[in-house]
Amino acid sequence: MSFSRKFFNQASQPEGFLGALMIRGMNRGHAPLADWGIKQLGEIEPSAILDIGCGGGLHLHKLLKRYPGAKGAGIDISPLCVKKAVKTNRKSIESGRCAIQLASVTDIPFPEKKFDLVTAFETVYFWPGLEACFAQAAKVLREGGVFLIVNETDGEDPIGRKFEKLIDRMTVYTGGETESALRGAGFSDIRIARHSAFPWIAVCARK
Repeated sequence: MSFSRKFFNQASQPEGFLGALMIRGMNRGHAPLADWGIKQLGEIEPSAILDIGCGGGLHLHKLLKRYPGAKGAGIDISPLCVKKAVKTNRKSIESGRCAIQLASVTDIPFPEKKFDLVTAFETVYFWPGLEACFAQAAKVLREGGVFLIVNETDGEDPIGRKFEKLIDRMTVYTGGETESALRGAGFSDIRIARHSAFPWIAVCARK
């Protein structure tokens, strides 16, 4: 396996030295995407936020900054990501506003209807069964709660399809495929936003 393939395959579950480089790159490289995606939420005031596949913790950090009255939680299947996310959100953790733990979207370790905002940045590509995983997100959302999905590729651009072939177990989804899976999982009021200059996509859905 080539070095580039080894490196990019760290995207799904970073570990070791290459994983640490991947997490650092994601925190830096995804910052503009995160800012744009969060803006698509509009005027909401969540009190409890869950970021699924929180990676290095950047997105959760930005969400807690945007919503100072909210408490946040993050989960990730990579111990290395959890370690970095804890470091990124240390102040919020120490103040009792944030908790981060090792867990999977297939078994979210929180009670039903605990959150009013659930987010997924650059992670649904690796979820095993989109509709079933969306149903897990719905289970921990309160009625009327919002689920935000933000991806760097809309599933239609050539670069996204190239990475799909390069990275094992990666599947890129179009807006239509994502919307269909969300409706199957019980979501409604689905809005799809696309960036004017990049193939970025943000999907907001209500439970």
